[in-house]
Amino acid sequence: MPLLNIVLVLIVVGVALWLVNSYIPMASSIKAILNVVVVVAIGVWVLKAVGLWGSVTNYRLTH
Repeated sequence: MPLLNIVLVLIVVGVALWLVNSYIPMASSIKAILNVVVVVAIGVWVLKAVGLWGSVTNYRLTH
């Protein structure tokens, strides 16, 4: 996936999250949960987009 597409998606998601946090009234605990879920989902998506997700899921802690 081209780097420009990844950057554009990150900008759109960031602006959307900012709009939700700024203009939709909700409890701060729900906002925090929403922010964590979005950041984790975007992190996984970026790892998959650049091809590093397989390395993360196949990582072993023991020898």
